[in-house]
Formats: sequence, structure tokens, C-alpha cells
Amino acid sequence: MKVRKNRKKTDHSGSTFDSFLEEEGIREEVEAVAIKRVLAWQLEQAMREQQKTKQAMAKQLHTSRSQLDRLLDPRNVSVTLDTITRAARALGKRVILRLTDGVDRLRSLPRSNRGGRA
Repeated sequence: MKVRKNRKKTDHSGSTFDSFLEEEGIREEVEAVAIKRVLAWQLEQAMREQQKTKQAMAKQLHTSRSQLDRLLDPRNVSVTLDTITRAARALGKRVILRLTDGVDRLRSLPRSNRGGRA
């Protein structure tokens, strides 16, 4: 049987998820991964709809299959905007970036624009 160490527990009741992430010092990292997950999912969906293989997509982008795998890896946030926009263009899509106030940014978006599954 495992013995649990007594950890100091912080009461987060009444706080927002964003404030929790701020307190933990991981908000930027979590947001970057969330954005990348949505972009990777959208690119994969477009490829699937167009029945485009990874090999064909890599060839169209003049890159390697491993580089395309990094682009489609939801955890890899080091992909450049240039790479993302080139991939979107190859699929007949475009990338739109927008800065918003941090407070209620998702609540102001229509559900279909929030990313992920509606």
C-alpha cells in the first residue's frame, strides 16, 4: 500500500481556471499547447476531408514526413507561423490570428470558432 505524503493543499474554490494556471505558473505553456492542439486537429481534419496522405502533404510542402509529423504533433509548440500558414495554404485554408482581451475570450466566440469539437 502506498503511503501518501501530507501535501499542503490550496483551496481553489471560487477561482477561475485561468487564475489557477497563473498561480501554478503554467498558463502560457498550457495556452500554447491548447492552441497547437486545435491547429493540428484542424489540419488533420482538412487532410482527411481531402483524402491527402502525410506523404503527399509533405511533398507538396517541400519538406520531410518527419517535419510534417512535428507540425501535426499537438504537443510540439515550436512550429513556426510560416510552416503553419504554408500547410494551411496547401489545404486551401488560411490562418487568422487575433488578439483579444484575456478575460472572456472564449465566451465571446461562437461555439464553432472555439476549436476542438462543437
